[in-house]
Amino acid sequence: MPVNISEVSPVPLLFSPVSLGKIELANRIVMAPLTRVRAGSSGIPGDLMVEYYRQRASVGMIITEGTYPDHASQGYVGEPGIATDEQAAGWQRVFEAVHAEGGRIVLQIMHAGRGTHPDINGGRRILAPSAIAIDNKTFTEKGEQPYPVPEAMTTAEIRTALEDFVTAARRAIEAGADGVEIHGANGYLLHQFLSPAANQRTDEYGGSPHNRARFVVEVATAIAQAVGAERVGLRISPEVDLGDVFETDRDDVLATYGTLLDQLRPLGLAYLSVLHAEPGGDLVQELRRRFDGKLIVNSGPLGGQTTREQALQHIEAGHADAVAVGRALIANPDLVERWQGGQPENEPRPELFYGPGAEGYTDYPFLETA
Repeated sequence: MPVNISEVSPVPLLFSPVSLGKIELANRIVMAPLTRVRAGSSGIPGDLMVEYYRQRASVGMIITEGTYPDHASQGYVGEPGIATDEQAAGWQRVFEAVHAEGGRIVLQIMHAGRGTHPDINGGRRILAPSAIAIDNKTFTEKGEQPYPVPEAMTTAEIRTALEDFVTAARRAIEAGADGVEIHGANGYLLHQFLSPAANQRTDEYGGSPHNRARFVVEVATAIAQAVGAERVGLRISPEVDLGDVFETDRDDVLATYGTLLDQLRPLGLAYLSVLHAEPGGDLVQELRRRFDGKLIVNSGPLGGQTTREQALQHIEAGHADAVAVGRALIANPDLVERWQGGQPENEPRPELFYGPGAEGYTDYPFLETA
């Protein structure tokens, strides 16, 4: 019996292609950047990381875990870096494995700023916008320890950090990444500059919203010039008070991020990724308008695990062009296939999110082996 085309359900937009700059995605499910600390003391991606990312290549685009651009900026024990040629070579193997499966992958560049410790970064100095410590503890090679008071960066040190970001981006693209994502969120260095709680400078990098946004604008502009804006994304998390950034004044948040995106709009970046509890709310949608480009939204860490229904709704409602998914992709390397067919999902094992081995990392079953 012939099929009546009018009765065939259209493919949900979530599973349709989309272009982010020069990056062509087969679907709109994006793997969120997920810290997994499997790179050992060398920070070089090895066989385990190659397999982990290869398994998840069916998503529209993978955003790698935060990767440090220089050794002093390492924020976690076991975090990968791209500060050396050896680390870049490790990432090249990851990129090649993902591409062999038909996937797309961008490397997230993350400078921890004050969010590290000498027992994490090899005894190097801790630099931040201002000499204000995070009131919390972090896990180091010697156990839990309080965050130290960082040194306020000089303008020369700000310039050096910018150059480190650019060098990291070049290394990533030369190693075969489809693009790079600048980590301006989650309480790390760039977010620290944006936040009036973490940035109490009195020079051109502090005070007004425009000044607090200056360093992020400079980093994004320099990276865009170095590797092409169409291969560069930016991640932000306005009003997400991680690492004591504290952005509690909505007017100041809108002024700060508004001027940031006003200045970035002419660059034509590949995408903006926003972590916020209300992706369809007034703030995120106003920032999207100011950016005037492709938007990835992510609310999972703030409101529980992102579900298939939530992802579909974000896209169908026009809240974003793609959705970043975290925990569901940790537990389901074949999540796209599961969501397309409405199949049951593996449950994540949070107790194994962080650690050195394959358990809870590359051993989640695929549909055919479940």
